[in-house]
Amino acid sequence: MKISLQRWYIEWGQVNNGACFISHELKKYLETHEIRHVRTKVYHPMTQGKIERYHRSMKNLILLDNYYAPAELTERIREWVDYYNHQRYHEAIDNLTPADKYYGRDRVILKKREKVRKETMKMRRELSRLAMLQALPNGIS
Repeated sequence: MKISLQRWYIEWGQVNNGACFISHELKKYLETHEIRHVRTKVYHPMTQGKIERYHRSMKNLILLDNYYAPAELTERIREWVDYYNHQRYHEAIDNLTPADKYYGRDRVILKKREKVRKETMKMRRELSRLAMLQALPNGIS
């Protein structure tokens, strides 16, 4: 728990003023583990842009279906969170998944993408050059 919470605070840096973030237990825990607690401005959702966007995405998907038991809803939310964190690419973090970023796989993935991009551009230039040569009248090269 400590590592996850510390990592979360390092990555996101701030939290809203929800009941879970103003509890005495959390305050004591953070002090014990020397974690700095930064709160956002009250009634200022722009400072919570990432989490607000997350909630909107989840809400839009969850509201598409009817759930007849709490277990169904819980399972659907679990599936969505797994998809969001491990499969969905996020433009704000270089089209990586949050899991790639969190576990430090981002540099390797971005290097591989850059290598593929360079090879693709090289191949396209060569194909373009060959097409131009074929378009020339016979005997001219």
